[in-house]
Amino acid sequence: MQGWLAAVDVEPVWCRPYLGDAVPATVAQDALVVLGGHMGANDDADCPWLPRVRTLLANSVGDATPTLGICLGAQLLAVAAGGRVEVGAAGLEGGVLDVRLRPEAADDPLLAGLPDPLPAPSMHADAVVELPPDAVWLGATTAYPHQVFRVGGAAWGVQFHPEVSLPTYRAWAAGHEQDWAAAGTDGAAVVEQLVRREQEVAAVGRALTARFARLLPPDEA
Repeated sequence: MQGWLAAVDVEPVWCRPYLGDAVPATVAQDALVVLGGHMGANDDADCPWLPRVRTLLANSVGDATPTLGICLGAQLLAVAAGGRVEVGAAGLEGGVLDVRLRPEAADDPLLAGLPDPLPAPSMHADAVVELPPDAVWLGATTAYPHQVFRVGGAAWGVQFHPEVSLPTYRAWAAGHEQDWAAAGTDGAAVVEQLVRREQEVAAVGRALTARFARLLPPDEA
């Protein structure tokens, strides 16, 4: 994603709370992107910085700051806005999913005109089981329906990973062999889905990045 941001003249400012970086209460920059992680959205005891991230997300929604939550980021956005996240009843969801867009996506600034279904690399075991009040539900799969949603006018959550590279995805898959075995597959078969669909996945990732960048205020320099 960093390369795609550079292509649209967006320079990220990184905050890594899991390494001790302080999490601000509000966004000082033009937008907010919250990425994924192995922890759960409610694992406050193990990750005491999570409440601060949820506060940041809630304030971002309230300020109408362009916001994108990816996987864990989407789950944190849901909880911050009044939704609910639990361990998914269907188990680990992995591979490249076909996320079906709902009618509400037809005029959505981030999704309108993108391929339907969206090719969506996934790797998660927790799920948004209840959307926040007044959230707009934009995309679904059968196992975990709340794959894409919008909160307010400028905050989106996507349960999948449009930003992931093949090497990173391969490393993730290697850490879940017991889960794959329980699902009747293996990590190599899951990775092969991304190998086969890498070009279309990257095209959607670039498109989402460019569309999100267009939501930022114009550079006045």
